[in-house]
Amino acid sequence: MTILFKARTSDSPYVDTVMRGWTVADGPAIRPAETHWYMVIVRHSGGVQALVVGPWSAAGVTSYLKDAELLWVRFPLGTFMPHLPVRRILNLETTLPNGAWRTFWLDGISWQYPDYDNVETFVDRLVREDVLVHDPVISSALDDRPQDISPRTLRDHFLRATGLSQNHIRQAIRAERAAGLLAQGVPILDVTYTLGYFDQPHLTRAMKRFVGMTPAQQLALASQST
Repeated sequence: MTILFKARTSDSPYVDTVMRGWTVADGPAIRPAETHWYMVIVRHSGGVQALVVGPWSAAGVTSYLKDAELLWVRFPLGTFMPHLPVRRILNLETTLPNGAWRTFWLDGISWQYPDYDNVETFVDRLVREDVLVHDPVISSALDDRPQDISPRTLRDHFLRATGLSQNHIRQAIRAERAAGLLAQGVPILDVTYTLGYFDQPHLTRAMKRFVGMTPAQQLALASQST
């Protein structure tokens, strides 16, 4: 399966990244673990469907139909929908019901499908209707700023707003960074010690869990693209 896509950042504090893609072939592909959740709009064969996707606690395999157009809206860590806490969509794809006239239903409200250029307008309305909120505790904790709350309360914040523990998120981010360095051709041992893994087997276990491939496989993939 092959996807051609383009991505952009956003000025909205409630949007991390907006991506638009097109599938040019059928078939499976490795899906890395994902600490963020997404809203995905799929257009295929004249139809359109909205989904709420992820996060994914471990790497896996996914597939798409050929000739589909996809819009991904990636939300920042700590941004969530109170009526649908992220822990309830962990490792799931939830299809949202279609409405009339090319609309879909979310939290009892009918919404027009957004496109690549007007995502921020759509998200602004989500915020105004209190469908989308942000928990500042999450970003503060991940930035290692002191929290005047108990460890148990902090854990509850993370589970509600991200679906994952703080430690799990840090592990996934570190494995993603390792994959990025290996993709640049950095030697495995250098990556191991730069990112604080105990040894190469520790790095290998982490990458297989969160990235879906070993360090050697990542290096081989990088060499094929150069």
